[in-house]
Amino acid sequence: MPRCRAACRRCLRPQATCLCALARPTAHRTDVLVLQHPQELRQAKNSVALLRLSLARCEVVVGECFSPATLQALLHRPGQQTLLLYPDVPLAPAPPALRAGAEAGPGRRLRLVVIDATWRKSLRLLLDHPALAALPRLALQAPGPTRYRAIRAARRPDQVSTLEATVQALAMLEGPGFEATPLLEAFGHFVAGVAARQRPGRPQAAN
Repeated sequence: MPRCRAACRRCLRPQATCLCALARPTAHRTDVLVLQHPQELRQAKNSVALLRLSLARCEVVVGECFSPATLQALLHRPGQQTLLLYPDVPLAPAPPALRAGAEAGPGRRLRLVVIDATWRKSLRLLLDHPALAALPRLALQAPGPTRYRAIRAARRPDQVSTLEATVQALAMLEGPGFEATPLLEAFGHFVAGVAARQRPGRPQAAN
């Protein structure tokens, strides 16, 4: 029988690829909910583990089919105003979007929902869950070049990693007070490490 590799209890990665040393605690006001496709959980290239380690208010829920009651509980928390990080696409038109940089109502905190999946699977998740598609949306404004292309191919020019997308969205919402440079630099080191271990071959589709 193959031997099981010891895993880090904090980042859940094999000890040889533990991410804990790369974590960069990053102050933020907005709560983050990541809906992660089960296939991404097993990806050594996935960026969400580093994001979760670095953001104090980051909840990760794994699944691809959620009951209405479960989704209601995840998306609508008392005292929170929820929006979805997702572009307006023809197959799933966006409802009226929250203006970038807008503040939550008095006494309410912003909750940002992020889908961690390939482009095709993220769209399927949106189409299969009307409550998710009905959320006000936030779309990235001219996202910068991604570090992710070194290890995962992108089908769209505006595709970035889930970590990079979340960081850019938080910067839009929170303004100059949000400082993500250390985390983005740590992500660059993560990508470089994965690229060094990656066998020759075509990169997988980006999340």
